[in-house]
Amino acid sequence: MDACDTLQALTDDEALANRAAFRATLPARTSRFAAPDRPLRPDMKALLSRRKIDGLYTHQAQAVDALRDGRSVVVATGTGSGKSLCYQVPILESALAGTNDTALALFPTKALAQDQLRSMRSWLVPGLRAYSYDGDSSPDERGEARKRATVLFTNPDMLHVGILPSHQRWATFLMRLRYVIVDELHTLRGIFGSHVAHVLRRLRRVCAHYGSDPVFCFSSATIGNPQELAAALCGRDVELVIDDGSPQAERSFVCWQRPLLDEHSGTRGSANVETADLVARFVGSDHQALAFVRTRAGAELVASYARRILDQAGMPGDRLVRAYRGGYLARERRELEHALAARDVMGVAATNALELGIDVGGLDAIVLNGFPGTLASMWQQVGRAGRSGRRAAAVLVAGDDQLDQWYAAHPDQLLQRRTEAAVVNPQNPFVLRPHVACAAHELPLSHHDDQYFGPGLDDVVRELVIDDELKPRDGKMFWAGREPPAPKVGLRTGSSVEYSLVDATTDRLVGTVDGARVFHVAHEGAMYLHQGRQYRVEHLDTVHRVAMLVAAEDADEYTQARDDVDVVVRAAAATTVAGVGRACLGDVEVTSQVIAYQRRRISTRETIDVVDLELPPQTLVTRACWYSLPAAALAGAGVGPPRVLGTVHAAEHGLIGLLPLFAICDRWDVGGVSMAFHPSTGEPTIFVYDGYPGGAGIADLAFDALQDHVRATLELVEHCPCDGGCPSCVQSPKCGNWNEYLDKEGAVALLRLLTGH
Repeated sequence: MDACDTLQALTDDEALANRAAFRATLPARTSRFAAPDRPLRPDMKALLSRRKIDGLYTHQAQAVDALRDGRSVVVATGTGSGKSLCYQVPILESALAGTNDTALALFPTKALAQDQLRSMRSWLVPGLRAYSYDGDSSPDERGEARKRATVLFTNPDMLHVGILPSHQRWATFLMRLRYVIVDELHTLRGIFGSHVAHVLRRLRRVCAHYGSDPVFCFSSATIGNPQELAAALCGRDVELVIDDGSPQAERSFVCWQRPLLDEHSGTRGSANVETADLVARFVGSDHQALAFVRTRAGAELVASYARRILDQAGMPGDRLVRAYRGGYLARERRELEHALAARDVMGVAATNALELGIDVGGLDAIVLNGFPGTLASMWQQVGRAGRSGRRAAAVLVAGDDQLDQWYAAHPDQLLQRRTEAAVVNPQNPFVLRPHVACAAHELPLSHHDDQYFGPGLDDVVRELVIDDELKPRDGKMFWAGREPPAPKVGLRTGSSVEYSLVDATTDRLVGTVDGARVFHVAHEGAMYLHQGRQYRVEHLDTVHRVAMLVAAEDADEYTQARDDVDVVVRAAAATTVAGVGRACLGDVEVTSQVIAYQRRRISTRETIDVVDLELPPQTLVTRACWYSLPAAALAGAGVGPPRVLGTVHAAEHGLIGLLPLFAICDRWDVGGVSMAFHPSTGEPTIFVYDGYPGGAGIADLAFDALQDHVRATLELVEHCPCDGGCPSCVQSPKCGNWNEYLDKEGAVALLRLLTGH
């Protein structure tokens, strides 16, 4: 029995009746090979043959041809399809030819960069000198990399702050730069992607100064617009490579719905328990299984439950199942990989954040504890099984979120729906300005630089001159600031104000948070989740912009901030009819003040305490999509004045919860506010806005997908079995009013009116 047979037995088991909401068989795919237009060098063929690679897959040959000819590419093929070889072959051929070409490879995580560094070095090609350059590199290692590297493995942050500002020290490397590799393209979206777009433009600009013009090789999981996104990131034409010629084993895919425990409240069985049971059943049938879980605490719980189930069945659960989470040393990662390869460990529960950092190629089954937010991420995770050629199984356990339950009600869409689009907004002035400053510090600005920074360059230069940060001389603009600007520009925020999150026990930097969001997510007493690990904010220092955290992994608690929010419409860029109402897109000013927070138990959702806060108001200028309709139309649909506030509030939550169906984002990237009467529209109005200054393009996608978005939300809310609203329809985990005043029935009426029903 293989994993597919085991999954079939589970779906046929009467004790698990109605769990399998959907089952599909993904057919096997055979290899398809192609030869590059120009034959590979004989010594390159010998290297490949040594690894039992007798030919290139179709997508590999297409990518190699383009890169050799100086054309940038984006390779958007499945997990395990051999995307690395697309750029390794041209780089290795350059080394074998004895050229002085160099290559720069950017990866989103240190673990992945180190894996790729080891892979590149393992080819043992004379003249190929591969180095890593990241925050863990010693001064001696960095110096050696500058002097000797022909291939440099780093990340966007290090390129931004460690290489470009001191490009003179990298002159030899940059003047020979031929290839730039950008891995995991689908992670470069929203505000982070908008920043990285400018880092890549600054790289091109500095390279031009040294006489080089590198080509780009992007690699990505399947997303809706890989070519468009890659071109927006590097600012040049990019060739699309999607003809995946790699083989794929047959896979069984099941969408698993947890049992409904209370139809009035909508409460379902524990997702952790269901996930653990599935892992234990696969392991018990001698199949290696990996469960992706959203938090570290969840991963530990799933592993613990699975071990207990196996123990009860007379199997050594403690030996067979492990949790895998962030913070592991490279040695610990390797030990787990070896244990998996030796089949000493048969089950692993891992956080989603680590899906890229471990070699799990021999797995038989994948269990997803909740929809991971996007179809791109789902297929990335599902693709971890079946790479050995054996038939494999994948199970998605639907969680409580609106998105999970929409897919549980429309499971065929998991296979049929086009993957979501990822968007960036390089012209966001809050992103453009700091990078123009960085560019001026690197090299004086000229009128020709609009090819890198676009039409917003003139306005930003004018602002920087007014602020005495740029000075004109001989027709160019020179940096006049007292300090280099790059260290003050974080790539993951849209604000110039950034707070450091520090572990109070170790003084280790955990991460950073945008000043626009810090009072909502990192106020004193807040439970803060970072890469699956849970912390409590012990102190927030608004003067030095530091939040001190203490680990709280065992705490059965989460917090929700309460805020007062007001929205002022600054300008409407577009308006369209939405049923009996209207939808608009434009610039807004959002003023919010966090006034309290609520402590609640994760297990029972009961309120533990309410704590008042005294924090200053914050203003956010951003993009929004807003929906308004006449109060008379609502009254005609049975929603009188006393119910309007709860109606717009519930509809707002539903709309935000389903927005990731149409854009690669999550609910934390967007904000919302609803009012029974808004002065700009004179009507009941719902605003859905980008959560970052200037916007990241998400509101624009919401406006473009208006009717589909509203219809999907209506269907979800209307068919949810609960009585008055639950987390699967109109409740939100980030609600600034603690999910008070929600009118589910009214939301259905409002959404019907917006669709024209």
